[in-house]
Order: sequence, then structure tokens, then C-alpha cells
Amino acid sequence: MKEKNLTKMEEKMNQKLFTRNFTFLILGQVSSLIGNYTLKFALSMYVLERTGSASVFAGLLALSMFPTILLSPFGGILADRANRRNIMVALDALSGLSVLTAGFAMAFGHDIFIVGALLVILSVLGAFESPTVQACVPQMLSGDNIVKGNAVISQVASIASLITPFLGSIFYTAFGIRPVFYATVACFFITAFLECFIRLDYKKPEGRMGIGAVIKEDFTVSMRFLRLEQSGIMKLLLLAAAVSLFVAGTAVVGLPYLVRTVLGLSAAHYGIAESVMGVASILGSLCVVVLAKRLRAHHLAIVFVSFGICLIPCGIAFLVPAGDVARYLILLGMFSVCQLGCSLFSTYAISIIQERTPEHLMGKVMSYVFTLSMCAQPAGQIIYGALFDWFADSVYWVLIPSGGIVCAIGFFSRRFFRRFEQGGVSHREI
Repeated sequence: MKEKNLTKMEEKMNQKLFTRNFTFLILGQVSSLIGNYTLKFALSMYVLERTGSASVFAGLLALSMFPTILLSPFGGILADRANRRNIMVALDALSGLSVLTAGFAMAFGHDIFIVGALLVILSVLGAFESPTVQACVPQMLSGDNIVKGNAVISQVASIASLITPFLGSIFYTAFGIRPVFYATVACFFITAFLECFIRLDYKKPEGRMGIGAVIKEDFTVSMRFLRLEQSGIMKLLLLAAAVSLFVAGTAVVGLPYLVRTVLGLSAAHYGIAESVMGVASILGSLCVVVLAKRLRAHHLAIVFVSFGICLIPCGIAFLVPAGDVARYLILLGMFSVCQLGCSLFSTYAISIIQERTPEHLMGKVMSYVFTLSMCAQPAGQIIYGALFDWFADSVYWVLIPSGGIVCAIGFFSRRFFRRFEQGGVSHREI
């Protein structure tokens, strides 16, 4: 018996990264993300042309985020209760059918309403799919390959977000919006087809319970796990959400505002900045792959401190006499480093959480990760949108204090990360 267990452990240690299951998962993600991102980019241009208002599409996107935030925990419950392969196949097939239906319905008018309804439907389906995909990685891989696998998924998402604006603009300009719909349908159906070849172990839960009882039991068990057995995971999530509030607020709201409004530079300058940050995100996940065996939890405190250090020079650039181009280059360099750090942090932190979470709780815990990150980002955007408006003539009052606060969070979190790395975090640690 011991020899058999040792053999299994050795097989896991020697497991290659691109197994059959993981290869089909990645190929499916490539097709799904390219279709999804291309569609959303084309829809943004379509709505702008039809309404002339950027706020209309921004409002539609904000509206579509609520189902994801509210339903992600239920998506985690489903991921732990049902066959994950079947969930992914069904959700991608439903996404394809939803886009196909919307494409046909556009011919009968009410196009803006149809766009809004489609975004909400895709958001609902995404709330169930994202925890499922994240829960599949530790089921397919083990050891350092979990970290590398998450890094590959992060790289795929970053590359897709980098190339889809070009694909969306080319397809939309050349063919209009409806062919983009049909191309997206093909991407979703291809994804569902590829996922059919994934083979995952699944054990049907014993006994029958009502939906209400299942939800109550799963929430109770998962929250007990996070509060008592692995309180460090919950604290890590809250710590990451706090830093995300600052970093996402300054990067998502601050960078375009500083480049376009404060510096008065062209849209091309901002486009270059977005592309460079996309490359930085890819490099961040690549660093995780290269450094998988050397990275440790206490290194995440250093990443936090680096976030803060990068924001301070951005503020100083608006205090000292410097030209607009020089300030732009400083912003570009510092925010790119922040983006690289964000990619590295999120990829490695998710891998740590997956390694410490039991298989039967994986979907639920991953859904909490997704929900907390979704909540922190819009909060940061709203706060920093107001702050940059109030301090439009002195943006250094926003950037420098924010950098100082994030540095302090990173500095005081060192002890927490060292205890977390050792596997034990007390309830009074942070």
C-alpha cells in the first residue's frame, strides 16, 4: 500500500505541464477569450456610433457586473457539486446560443436593449464558469505545475486582451457588427467542442438534498474552512482586495485621466500605454513560470511595497518642472511595473490558495476570490474617479499619499506572509 502511494506521489511530481486535459482547457480558453473580448470591443464601438455616448456603454458594463458579483458564490457551489467538464461545455454552448440569438434579434430593432441584455446574460454565465475553470487547474495539475498552469492561463488572458482590440476593430470596420456576432458564436462552440475531450474524475454526492439545504450547507462548510481551518486565506483575500482598491483605482482611472486630460496627450499615446501594460502583464505571469520553484509567500509583501514605490515617482513628476513627454514616460514606466507586479501577485496567490484548499471546496473558495476582486475594483474606480476630479490641478496629492499607504500595507504585512508561508496564521496576525 505504501509503495502504491509513493508511486502515485512520484507520478505527480514528474507530471508534465501540458497534459491532455490541460492542453484542451488552454485551447478552449484561447478560443473563448478571443471571441468574448472581440465581441465586447466591437460592441463598445457599435454603441458609441449609435448613441454618441461613452457613458451609455460604461453604464451597460457596470450593470452587467452585478450578476457576476452576486452569483459567483453559487457558481462555486455548482463547481463542487457537479461534473466540472460538463459545466464548462454547457456554459460555453449556452454563451454561443445567446450570442447567436442576439445576432438574429438585432435585425428587428431595439439594438441597445439587446446589447444590454446580452452583456447581462454573458455576465451570469461567466459567474458560473470562472470558478469552475479555476477549480479545474489543481484537479488537472499538481506541485509546481499548479503555479505554472495558473501563469499560462493568465498569459492567455493577457495576450487575448492585447490582440482582440485589433481583431475587433478590423472585423467591425470591414464587416459590421452582425458578422462579429457570428464569429463569436463559432469561438464559443469551438470551445465547447474542445472541452468535450477533457476527462475529469467525478464522484456524485451521496444522498439527495433540496437546493436550499445544499446552499446552506456549502456556505456553512466553506466559511468554517476560511474562518477556522485556513483563516490565512481569507486574510490574504482581504489584504489583496485592499491593495487592489488603490492599485486598480490609480491604474484603471488614473492612467487614462493623467495621459488624456492632465497631460493633454493624444489617444495614440494612451493606446501605446495600454499595449505596454498588456506586455507587462504577460511578463508578470511569465516570471511566475520561470521563478515557480523560488517564489515564496513572503515575496508577496515585497510586491506590495513595490506597488507603493511606483506610485510615488508618478506624483513627484507633477511636482517638479518637467515636460509632458517626460511625465508620460515616467507614468508609463511606473504603471507598467505595477501591472507586472499585479500579474505576478494574482497568479501566485491563486496558486497558493488552490494548494491549501481541499478538492471538495475548491469551486466555492475560488468563487470567493473572484467575488472579492470584482467588488474591490469598482469601489477603487469610484473613489479615485472622485479624488482625481477634486485634485485635478494637483494630482500629486492623490498619487503620493496612495503610494505611501500601499507601502505601509506591504511593510506591515511582512509578518503575516511569513506566518502564512509556514502554514499558521493567528486570528490577531493582521
